[in-house]
Formats: sequence, structure tokens, C-alpha cells
Amino acid sequence: MQTILNTADQPAHDSLVEKKSEFIGDAAHVDSLDEALAFVASIREQHPKARHVAYAAVCGGADGRLSERMSDDGEPSGTAGKPILDVLKQSGTTDCVIAVTRYFGGILLGSGGLVRAYSSAASMALKTARVARIMTARRYRIRLDYPQLARFQQILAQLDGRQEDEEYAADIRLTAVIPADATARFEERVRETFNAAITPEPVDMVNIPVPLD
Repeated sequence: MQTILNTADQPAHDSLVEKKSEFIGDAAHVDSLDEALAFVASIREQHPKARHVAYAAVCGGADGRLSERMSDDGEPSGTAGKPILDVLKQSGTTDCVIAVTRYFGGILLGSGGLVRAYSSAASMALKTARVARIMTARRYRIRLDYPQLARFQQILAQLDGRQEDEEYAADIRLTAVIPADATARFEERVRETFNAAITPEPVDMVNIPVPLD
């Protein structure tokens, strides 16, 4: 699967005109459907005179399940939100929202015309986005003594892991994110390197965007 790196404040953007109606596509990375709704609300604020702001969003996949949400926003059922959702699903894109804003030009497009216009605007926005592949990973909580940190970081680097959420006090508490296919090796290396003095605590599975070269 893939995602995009464009943020909500700098979304991927493109537009088209079909029979005097303008269709404006905006696509952004989101980590939840709530973030997707907030993004759509921000697009509405930017276009207060627009007739419709239809959207679709897909999130998840780290645990094998995807969550979806869409809206036609007053267009005939199935002519706006679903075509946008189909663009996301057919491209294998997750953790993403696409909003398509329509300024009505006075000419009716019919159901087929609306489907093509919303689909095209969504596809165009997605094509302008910065794409990243999805790496499924497991997040661990780790507690270390200061002398152990450098060796632990070597293990992370060897397995393409990453470190986040560090807390430095009497000891070090951090979160490690490990590619899903390397978790068994990670747990084994930590156990052997520190003679079982450190036990990584599994937290959850997450999607990590990895930029394409």
C-alpha cells in the first residue's frame, strides 16, 4: 500500500472545468478519520461560496483492516463521494483524504458526468502528491540505563528501526518502531545483547510512511 506526505496545510492540489463547473481536488495525509473531517471542514472554510465539497478518506491497514468515510455533500447519491473513494482504493492509498470542491456553472452534468468529473479531480490531486510506500511496523516501549543506549541504537539502525518519544530522567524511556518483518530478530537481539535485562513491551501496530526515492 501507499500513502501521501502532503500535509493538511499544504495539500496536493489540482482542478478542472467541466461544462462551466469547476472541480477542485485537494489531497492530504491524515492519521484518523477525525483528522479527515477536520481537513474537509478547513476546505469548506476556504470555499464558502462553493455548492458542494464532496470527499472520501481511507485510514488504517496496519492490522489488516481499513476504515473508510465518504460524502456526496448534496450531489446525487453515488456520484461524488464514491468516485473519490474508488480513486483511493484503486491506487492502494491509505491514511489519506481527498476533498473535491465544486463551483456550479449552471449546466447539469448528469450522473455519468458527475462521476467522471469527481473521479478526475480526485485523480489529478493524487497525481500531484508526494507518494510514500507504507511500512507496517510494531511499536515497543523500552526502558534503558544510560550506558545501554548506544548499543541499543545500533540494533535499531541494523534493523531499520526508529526511536521516538524519549524521556531522559534517572533512566531512559523511549518508544522504538520496528518493521513488522524484523520484530522477531529485534526481540532476540535485545535479549541476547543485554542478557535479558531489557524486555521490549509491544504496544501496537502502526503504518509508517517511507518516502519513495
